[in-house]
Amino acid sequence: MVAAVIFDLDGVIVDSEPVWEEVRRAYVTAHGGTWQADSQRRLMGMSTGEWSRYLSSELGVDRTAEQVATEVVAEMSRRYAHRVPLIDGAVDAVRRTAGRWPLGVASSSPTQLIRAALEATGLGDTFGATLSTEETAHGKPAPDVYLAVAARLGVEPARCVAVEDSANGVRSAAAAGMAVVAVPHGAYPLEPEAERLAAVVLSSIGELTPETVATVHDASSPVTRTKTNDSRNNDSAGRPA
Repeated sequence: MVAAVIFDLDGVIVDSEPVWEEVRRAYVTAHGGTWQADSQRRLMGMSTGEWSRYLSSELGVDRTAEQVATEVVAEMSRRYAHRVPLIDGAVDAVRRTAGRWPLGVASSSPTQLIRAALEATGLGDTFGATLSTEETAHGKPAPDVYLAVAARLGVEPARCVAVEDSANGVRSAAAAGMAVVAVPHGAYPLEPEAERLAAVVLSSIGELTPETVATVHDASSPVTRTKTNDSRNNDSAGRPA
């Protein structure tokens, strides 16, 4: 029986992955580094400490990891102050789910960006626990952040359902022993191995219903897979107060 639902933030509630890619790609170029074809895929799910070290050491940026983190997050904060790009249907999906179960957020975003996003959505009080991988030993695909959020909610991980978009996020939640509802971003499709870890694959967050969540732990229910498409549009009303 499902006892709690834990949401990722980037790519599930906030359409921020393209913003992260734009900001980090420009930063790498501006500071003497070389963006690689697989950089965005590798970065998705990393904690702040992990991706800042990756930009500094692997991509050749001429800044320390600490400088990278400070400067990139400052630019993301500036973008969020102008507009938080909410995903259509995400707020309603969260509120529907909150009517049945306690909720948590397990995010790779820095704490200050999680706070800004939840303020923009008006969902801050909806989540009983929120955590950034800044506060865990390892980022996704390690299970640390999901295990920690489940502990804060007082729920066994095996009784949690996770809602994720990225391959590393799906791997993280599955490694924590959770059933996973995957909602892949059209621009960043799941790798086949990660997709096989998901119990349910939806084409948009608007398809997430309490009924879908409730069937995830029902062994007699078939796995539901719907064609993924890039149906995400930004909610232009999603602006911080």
